[in-house]
Amino acid sequence: MKLLVSALEHSANIHLKSLKNELGDSVEFLGIFDKELGEPIIDLQSLAIMGIVDALKKLHFFFQLADEMVQLAKDADKVLLIDSSGFNLPLAKKLKKKYPHKEIIYYILPQAWAWKKKRIPVLAKTIDKLASILPFEADYYPDNAPIEYVGHPLLDQITEYKHTLNDKVKHIVFMPGSRKTEVRKLMPIFRELHSSLHTKATLVIPKHFSQEEIETLYGNISAFEVTNDAHSSLLEADFAFICSGTATLEASLIAIPFILVFIAKPLDYFIGSRLVKIEHVGLGNILLKAYKNKQLHPEFLQDAVTTQNLLEAYNRYDREQFFHNAKDLRTYLKHGSSKRVAELVLHTS
Repeated sequence: MKLLVSALEHSANIHLKSLKNELGDSVEFLGIFDKELGEPIIDLQSLAIMGIVDALKKLHFFFQLADEMVQLAKDADKVLLIDSSGFNLPLAKKLKKKYPHKEIIYYILPQAWAWKKKRIPVLAKTIDKLASILPFEADYYPDNAPIEYVGHPLLDQITEYKHTLNDKVKHIVFMPGSRKTEVRKLMPIFRELHSSLHTKATLVIPKHFSQEEIETLYGNISAFEVTNDAHSSLLEADFAFICSGTATLEASLIAIPFILVFIAKPLDYFIGSRLVKIEHVGLGNILLKAYKNKQLHPEFLQDAVTTQNLLEAYNRYDREQFFHNAKDLRTYLKHGSSKRVAELVLHTS
């Protein structure tokens, strides 16, 4: 089988690797994905953007890329779209128009329940199989929509989690994000935090940054132990400060107490805050709110991200309560998703 894949994000490709293990060698990938998984049509590094403003600057480039994907689809048996709704939903419309009988599977759906609910009928009409990774998501769709909860992909990767907490915090992990803008804004604050906390400190740096980029973006990191392995570091540590994103849900499932931080470009935040009508930004908080009507961890956004605010939140943190709630979150998500998504891909009507 030839499968047209559109997986633009680093996190999407982590989940795609788990899916490929389930699919085996009988499925060949075409399209946009990590080069470790085959021969993509583009280097993922060239797709990295941060926020709405950056996306607008590259609109023409993405239009051309979508047209290339539509042409490539003629050789594919099915289509798999993963996350990245800004690119993948318009692509789905183009594909369905040109190839109305070619099956499209969307894995890690657009968060239309949080913003742009008008997209939901479009998704239900355009996509043949909607593979949801959030247990509550199907409730927002029409009863006849082809949607099902398939499990959460992080549970395919996170097979170990904390069973107990140490009495004292002796080791803290700092994760300032995977995008350059995030790192530049958060590292000065993280350095100040570390100097105030007097614990062992590990800094997680994504593998895709070159040594030159690390020196430019991170500044003086001599006080930190540096690693690329987020999961192992979070398992070994007692606490973490993490930039908003997938890493916060990873930490929630590993059950390491943490504080979410996020500083977006002012214009991006202004636009986003008016489009997205949700109480929390962290997925752990969103999920636990839906399941138990509770908050899992603190969140600090924009001007609230200060050394003083983070220190105060750290000092009053109830780690035992977090630990109990993290167990509830794992129960809610049940299992990984790769096995079920592989079944959807391989199923013949």
